[in-house]
Amino acid sequence: MATIWQLIEDRAGRSPDATMLIGEDDTSLTYGEFRSRAERVAAGLAAQGIGAGTPVTWQLPSRIDSVVTSAALARLDAVQCPVLHLYRHKELGFVMRHTGAEFVITPGESKGFDYAGMATELAREMDAAPTVLSVPDLVEGEPSELPAPPAHADGAEPVRWIYSTSGTTSDPKGVQHTDATLIAGGRGLADALEMSEADVGSIAFPFAHIAGPDYLVMMLLTGMSAVIVEAFAPGPAVELYRRHGVTMAGGATAFYQMFLAEQRVHGDEPIIPTLRALSGGGAPLPPELYREVRDEMGIKICHGYGMTEIPMITQGGPGDSDDQLAHTTGRPVTGAVVRIVGDDGAEAPTGTDGEVRVKGPMVTVGYTDPELTAEAFDADGWFRTGDVGHVRADGHVVLTGRLKDIIIRKGENISAKEIEDLLYAHPKVGDVAVIGLPDRERGELVCAVVEPPDGGAVIGFDEMVAHLEGQGLTKFKTPERLEVVDALPRNETLRKVLKYQLRDRFGG
Repeated sequence: MATIWQLIEDRAGRSPDATMLIGEDDTSLTYGEFRSRAERVAAGLAAQGIGAGTPVTWQLPSRIDSVVTSAALARLDAVQCPVLHLYRHKELGFVMRHTGAEFVITPGESKGFDYAGMATELAREMDAAPTVLSVPDLVEGEPSELPAPPAHADGAEPVRWIYSTSGTTSDPKGVQHTDATLIAGGRGLADALEMSEADVGSIAFPFAHIAGPDYLVMMLLTGMSAVIVEAFAPGPAVELYRRHGVTMAGGATAFYQMFLAEQRVHGDEPIIPTLRALSGGGAPLPPELYREVRDEMGIKICHGYGMTEIPMITQGGPGDSDDQLAHTTGRPVTGAVVRIVGDDGAEAPTGTDGEVRVKGPMVTVGYTDPELTAEAFDADGWFRTGDVGHVRADGHVVLTGRLKDIIIRKGENISAKEIEDLLYAHPKVGDVAVIGLPDRERGELVCAVVEPPDGGAVIGFDEMVAHLEGQGLTKFKTPERLEVVDALPRNETLRKVLKYQLRDRFGG
């Protein structure tokens, strides 16, 4: 079975002079240069003590050097534990402790924040303090001194990636992947979008997201190039994309919105003449947004469905009809099999809603917590996504709801319980329910519904934000909306809060 490093070697051998990555400053790397630089960085990291199986946490923004660093770790067969650069002490500290990090790689000081200082502070609190390295200070080495490249035998795929994702508990879950599961996801994406070496794509999302290796694998399989953007701003990004002839852009629903707004500024003139489609996932695609992009930009949106545990499940493609693209998340990608299961545990008929369950080579091998792994798979080995939907007669999948108490804001999972636990500690909160509400730009926004304590004062929005900030909650998880009610709706048996009633009440 091929490894990600073997894909890098193969593509560099076949297309050494083809452009691979283009940065915001117009610097670029060919596939041959990418392989060579990754080997030199790998040699330097090996001299520091990183080798096969070494757990390495890295928190890096979307830059060419970040992709090179990840490739260097793949060359060494290390266990990579990526962390979004948006995260701060709470999340980074959890990942470092949970994965037993021996090394932490940061961008140093970036955009006014000292990532290396944060990692060093957290490392001191661990029993076995990991070594903190910064990309700007990495010393390259001699590739000839490297050990043999990794080669994983069939049936013996080791875990080489651990991603953290929010769940229904306060602490994140450690999602384990092998090179094989990530390669299967990237192959599914490449096939569905019909990408080729003539395409120029874009990485405007955090490369530390599960979509990072997904996209990288697609590039390696097809020989396409991509522009990589650290922080997406519509005006500069459009100019950059136009300059380099981007053919496939996107990322998530919020990106579609921004491209459309930028198009409206320019009137009928296409903002990126080479663009053939937008693609992405992570949040629902409103059908009206699809129609607006089609009518005003003259291109399609190919929306997909995946999760940290399964990088690609379904994906719309350029050959799909407007109805399929506007109202579904596409058909299952290469290798993925989708089954809809009703409340009775039986497979639901075509067109009938049930839980979406998945099998295929891209499915996670399990969580770091064996109990969570046992809960995630049914008796027949199907992964329980926790999402509700149905399969149409044409084989396309429609998502209609979610069983799990997770909010998906701009493609990122947010645990409702994590926020609830922090808010419950405030003296002006008697009880609280955090829900996701439909939002055109974000997919969902975070809404805190608070029940005041008996006879107590009512918490204000600014008080809520300040309290959560003081508790170390990452900014993008902070509720954008606060509602105060006399009493939260509950069932009569276990007094469980009926969140669906809150969604109905405040989601209009």
